[in-house]
Amino acid sequence: MKEVVLHIYDVTSSGSEKTNSTIMHINKIFKDSIGLGGIFHSAVQVYGNEEWSFGFCEQGTGVFSCPPGKNPMYTYREKLVLGVTNLSIFKVNQILRELSREWPGSSYDLLSRNCNHFCDEFCRRLGVPQLPGWVNRFAHAGDAAVEIAGNTAIRLRQAKTEIVSASKVAYRFLAGVASNSSPAAAENNGSPSRPAPGLQAWFKSIIRAGDKPSTSTVLEEPNQEVIQKQQEEAEAPPRQNTHQNG
Repeated sequence: MKEVVLHIYDVTSSGSEKTNSTIMHINKIFKDSIGLGGIFHSAVQVYGNEEWSFGFCEQGTGVFSCPPGKNPMYTYREKLVLGVTNLSIFKVNQILRELSREWPGSSYDLLSRNCNHFCDEFCRRLGVPQLPGWVNRFAHAGDAAVEIAGNTAIRLRQAKTEIVSASKVAYRFLAGVASNSSPAAAENNGSPSRPAPGLQAWFKSIIRAGDKPSTSTVLEEPNQEVIQKQQEEAEAPPRQNTHQNG
């Protein structure tokens, strides 16, 4: 069994002293004071005096090694013992060769495929616990934010498409109602066009939903003269038939 050690650095490779100082300050607040995380570089050491990590390059593998805690690009912070591996040095070297092929430098991505993701994968193959969450939490949060933003944009595009489609259907329907109700349409067709069965059902459902008159409805009063005339005709005796047969 061999001990697996994680070496952690503050990322101070911006080339700007002010930016590097800001990163150190962020890491001090969010990691040391709050315990949430920060902006870190990590590397894994197992068998020998080398630590292994991953970074960007235009050609070839992004996997590289250097003496433990001596990466000149960053500021060394601390080391963590993640556990022990039961794998032999021969098997570990085989894993490193596989990772070298699978992790080209051109595939590096700050949020979704950085040095901490590489160390996570290396530790998984070594059979030890992966990195503590705080080491790569900022990258995970950024990646989640990008994914949420992308999904939101997709949903907005889908909603826009559905609204446009519904508007087109509504426009065609209203245009059809207007043309069918015009006098010219009645003269050309001979009789008013009947709506499609689906529209009939839709109209009936609307009528059923609104068939109860509102309190503001004014009912027309009956015509008293017409009622009186109908009563007189009903009470009058039947007329004699004066027509004679020839």
